[in-house]
Amino acid sequence: MRPTVGYKFVIFSVFSLLLGCDTDTAIKDEQPDPVLIEHPVVYIQRDQLSAENQPPQFDTFDPAHFNPGANLLTKRNAFADSPPFSLTASLFESDQLVDIRDLSVSDDGQQLLMSIKVQKIDANEDEQTSWNIWRYDIATKTLSRVMASDTLAEQGNDLMPSFLPDGRIVFASTRQRLSRAILLDEGKPQYTALDENRDNETFNIHVMDPDGSAIKQLSFNLSHDFYPLVMQNGQILYSRWDLMGANHGINLYRMNPDGTNNELVFGWHSHQIALDSQPEVIEYIKPQQLPSGEILMMLTSQADPTAVHKRPVTINIDDYIDANQATGSSGALGNAINDVALADFDFNFSPSLSATGRINHLFPIPDNSNRYLMSWDLCRVIIDGQIRSCGQLTGQQLADEALVLAPAFYELWLLDNANKTQQLVATTEQGKILTEAVVMQPSAQPKTFIADKVVGNELDAQLSQELAGSIHIRSVYDFDGTDSTASAGGIARLSDPSQTSAANLPARFLRIVRGVPMPPDEVRDIPNTDFGRSNNQLMREIIGYTPIQPDGSVKIKVPANVPLAISILDINGKRIGGRHRQWISLKPGETLECAGCHTANSQLPHGRIDAQATSINAGAVAGGSPYPNASANIIPSQGQTMAEADEMVNGLAQLTADILYQDIWTNPAISAVNPALEYTYSNMQTSAPNGAECFSNWTTYCRIQINYVEHIQPLWDLPRPVIDELTQVVIADNTCTACHNMVNQEGLSQVPAGQLALLNTPSTDQVAHLTSYRELFFNDVEQEEIDGIIVDRLVEVLDADGNPVYQVDSDGELILDADGNPIPVLTTVNVPAILSTNGARASRNFFDAMNSPTHQSMLSPDELKLLNEWLDIGAQYYNTPFYPLP
Repeated sequence: MRPTVGYKFVIFSVFSLLLGCDTDTAIKDEQPDPVLIEHPVVYIQRDQLSAENQPPQFDTFDPAHFNPGANLLTKRNAFADSPPFSLTASLFESDQLVDIRDLSVSDDGQQLLMSIKVQKIDANEDEQTSWNIWRYDIATKTLSRVMASDTLAEQGNDLMPSFLPDGRIVFASTRQRLSRAILLDEGKPQYTALDENRDNETFNIHVMDPDGSAIKQLSFNLSHDFYPLVMQNGQILYSRWDLMGANHGINLYRMNPDGTNNELVFGWHSHQIALDSQPEVIEYIKPQQLPSGEILMMLTSQADPTAVHKRPVTINIDDYIDANQATGSSGALGNAINDVALADFDFNFSPSLSATGRINHLFPIPDNSNRYLMSWDLCRVIIDGQIRSCGQLTGQQLADEALVLAPAFYELWLLDNANKTQQLVATTEQGKILTEAVVMQPSAQPKTFIADKVVGNELDAQLSQELAGSIHIRSVYDFDGTDSTASAGGIARLSDPSQTSAANLPARFLRIVRGVPMPPDEVRDIPNTDFGRSNNQLMREIIGYTPIQPDGSVKIKVPANVPLAISILDINGKRIGGRHRQWISLKPGETLECAGCHTANSQLPHGRIDAQATSINAGAVAGGSPYPNASANIIPSQGQTMAEADEMVNGLAQLTADILYQDIWTNPAISAVNPALEYTYSNMQTSAPNGAECFSNWTTYCRIQINYVEHIQPLWDLPRPVIDELTQVVIADNTCTACHNMVNQEGLSQVPAGQLALLNTPSTDQVAHLTSYRELFFNDVEQEEIDGIIVDRLVEVLDADGNPVYQVDSDGELILDADGNPIPVLTTVNVPAILSTNGARASRNFFDAMNSPTHQSMLSPDELKLLNEWLDIGAQYYNTPFYPLP
């Protein structure tokens, strides 16, 4: 080991002078690290610039990006004199381009996993191979692809592998094995779905046996789930791109190796943090775990995402759910994110000179020795055409803003953090850099094995057989541990049928929504007009409805292995509050337990079981007796919510296509039974949404699809004559298009009622949309009829004092008409859209009109329910990628 002197630049100066002369830089007088002398070091060497003179592009949101020019090297130990040997040079042909990434060592230090992609020069895109997972075995000194079969290996891009304690391999893949099969069961074509930006094929977490067989999909996000890390406790920590409805960034999630207990862990409110007093946008990707248990991440500056250098930080996920938000039980104070304490180094994102150089990769040696392998670019500058080490310069010279940084030259160093010493491990040549590196050394923290949950024990056998799971929410009135109904007496009052009637309960129903995976262009090129006014929600299918119990609890059977979201509804079936922002998925037989809900802007812990506050709903105070003043037909056990007690007596609630309510809680001897409530598609005269018929014999593949042309426009076109009961004579025509039309019954031009035309004709603004859709969702201008012609209505423009504004010429002089009078400036009158893609409650003007004396009862409650649900899911023009087919 070499002692540190001053700034540590004494050891650098000789080294950097040699670099300037293109001399072999291995330092001969070092002594090898005694601990690492028998453990091989494996690292990646790659071209600093591509053939197009561009640096490697590591796109966070396009993980399959190919950066050719990589080589996998190994040395028998960490001594600089130990010669490197290429593990990949002899495997591929000279006309093949190679990229390598994602090195991961087994706990026993005997095997190494990596991702490799090979492309032929000048070959067509369809002839290129995908990313594959390879394994290097020390005992046999062989490097081979895990999936021996070419056919199997090319079924998707496989990246970011890690060993589970039982030898299986967890990895990120675009295979979407189970998702594709479910698409087929849903009646759709099988396809590899794109992320919610519709840019790249979506990665999800998969697991396979050591020989590449028994591949299983574990996660079901609609955007990337990637960078799985097997933690010391046996759980899988991974990065998830939360893109539902808006970009919520890449956050850290975790789950068991069988995919159960999948939950948010860290980062939702921590994507802009202050580093060196400068705000930085952070995405949480590629986690590692230190021997201490903390999570190590190499941050990339979003201000310069192409930069090779990184900033190492630690994240305390045990005690925090966000950078400054502790979990509900930890009581931790301070910050969860801190720079890694590396000797005297100061690694940051500043574009200016860094006296301690820059870092690309950091690998913690797994032996509690507080040592790291570093891909390190020493601080070097060009002075008078010569490369000089920063250690050769005075403080005044280092402060010179005119200093020119030398080209990056990342080498491999061993940092002994305890003793603050560095030892050169491997150098490279000009034009190449060393990036990822590992030591194939047994871990002092072997991973805990977590067995798959067993059907009939941890997993419900009946649900598992039905390919279903269940969601139990203790109370939808619980907002981050606060009772949102406290001003109304709290859930104790709401759950007492004698004190609160069903009509006065704020939350009445739960809606489950499924995100529709977006197909690639070669399957179906979806124009943006298919999404309608806004594509934020993409396409959505309704999985069904269930009542919410008086205490706010709900427990419902849901499909497994698909991305789901929930909405809380009022008595009319309108969504209360904002849309859910995270996709939920369950494994067959699994039950998800939720304490409650959270507001859109809540900074409090949510989405993670051990981070949440205690539920406001303690359940039944004592078992063996009814809830206060409630029916004796349901006797709860202690602590049970009303939903749990209902399940115990009547079975687990099943989703319905219709909104249905039957009072099961009122004791008629104490208070009046609440009237039944139903909104059903069967009561409508127009076609029910596609898939509604499936619910008569429910399966986990039942989906409700609402398309504007098929299901909403017919509401406006449906004849609605008003007939006198005695004479049977038509006395009025309430057909929507009778009044909301450009012509009257005599065929003469008219201004449509309310400036709203609900015509079933192509819009002049967008021929892919019907006129009615554009009129409902887009601002327009007021029109008037003049001599049988419909024209835009013009009004005078007034100034701030209410005086008319007149036309002036370029010199500011008034322009006069033929009579010598000034000419007023005229403008159109805006007519705001009456419906909003933000939901039914955001479309208040429309529903107020429907409740007014002129429109009351023209649309039935069942028809209004259809409009409510369609608006709540985003008011898409189509909610299937395959309608209409060309």
